[in-house]
Amino acid sequence: MRVLGMISGTSHDGIDTAVVEFDVDDDGTALVGAVRHTGSVPYEPGLRARLLAALPPAGTTLAEVCELDTLIGQAFASAAADAIAAAGPVDLVCSHGQTVYHWVEGGRALGTLQLGQPAWIAEATGVPVVADVRARDVAAGGHGAPLVSFLDALVVADAPGTTALLNLGGIANITVVGHDVLAYDTGPANALLDVAVLDRDAHPAGYDADGAIAATGTVDPDLLALLLREDYYAQPAPKSTGKELFHAGYLRSALDEHGREVSTPDLLATLTALTARTVADQLRAHGVTRVLASGGGAANPTMLRMLAEELPGTEVATTDTIGVPPDTKEAIAFALFGWCTAHGLPATVPSATGARGARILGSITPGAGPLRLPEPAAEAPRSLRLVEAPAPAPSGENWGAHVRGRRP
Repeated sequence: MRVLGMISGTSHDGIDTAVVEFDVDDDGTALVGAVRHTGSVPYEPGLRARLLAALPPAGTTLAEVCELDTLIGQAFASAAADAIAAAGPVDLVCSHGQTVYHWVEGGRALGTLQLGQPAWIAEATGVPVVADVRARDVAAGGHGAPLVSFLDALVVADAPGTTALLNLGGIANITVVGHDVLAYDTGPANALLDVAVLDRDAHPAGYDADGAIAATGTVDPDLLALLLREDYYAQPAPKSTGKELFHAGYLRSALDEHGREVSTPDLLATLTALTARTVADQLRAHGVTRVLASGGGAANPTMLRMLAEELPGTEVATTDTIGVPPDTKEAIAFALFGWCTAHGLPATVPSATGARGARILGSITPGAGPLRLPEPAAEAPRSLRLVEAPAPAPSGENWGAHVRGRRP
């Protein structure tokens, strides 16, 4: 089965896509995913500006929520059509959409909201769409995050020692795979860095590309100590957070309390060190022997250098070393979630999200024709191996072949 996974993460900068063709081995315990296509489509600047303006702690209106749900859905539909045009027909799309609010109180996740109406994707492609993926885990008492822990546990299932898979998006999260699987958000990765760059108009890209500005700065120890007083870091896992906490106002308040002028390079160096320290503190606590990074921060050599300095004697690398593209790992994960949902399989790790049990994820929007699902799988896969593959269109029946390429 070919599945297109799609996600826009907490950096709110664009849509990552991955087309993966999944096959199960003869004994049904190992899953092989041939990665046929990966891509990334930036949000149109006007849409991104509207999205950022609507995020907490800013107020918004139901009218703006409705319009953003439509516009983001159309952007995902266009990205889906492009991915299918490049990779050939797919059987299913699994869309994360765009998180705009993650409701956490008293250490419990009470709700989560992702925009990007899946009907636009189904209409543009004619393919069934799995969406609203996080809500079921939250309804089962979990945090709805980090869902990627399911993929993480499968791709390093047979690895020796204790491996941590680290995602450095807007928020940093870890999956620790040893005797058990534990996963949670550790705190900000790029969230505060990005708002600092935007506030100070420090780079035309809107972020510290390659960590180049931070590399020229010096960490301010007093500001770092102030930032490390944040209560979130001491909360027990499982836990989740987002830009509801780590936003521009949060950083401005910290700088006001600091009370001294901090140059832009020094500020970015300090915020990079904050991510490295808070991640490393958690990894040390779990006795991690190897760290494999992905997400936008994995392309930031300054961040990886600071993390390695915090973890002497621990291997720090990217997920490339196990065949997982660092920049599209989460899109691949959503392709996996879609495959599991289509086959009637849960795709969560309760010890990672805190849910009462593993759950089948998402809601399905039918495509152009009748909804036909595969026979439920008898057994969940115990491992996943990803391989690169060319992208010729497959032969045979395919749910989306007769309508691919249409756009809203």
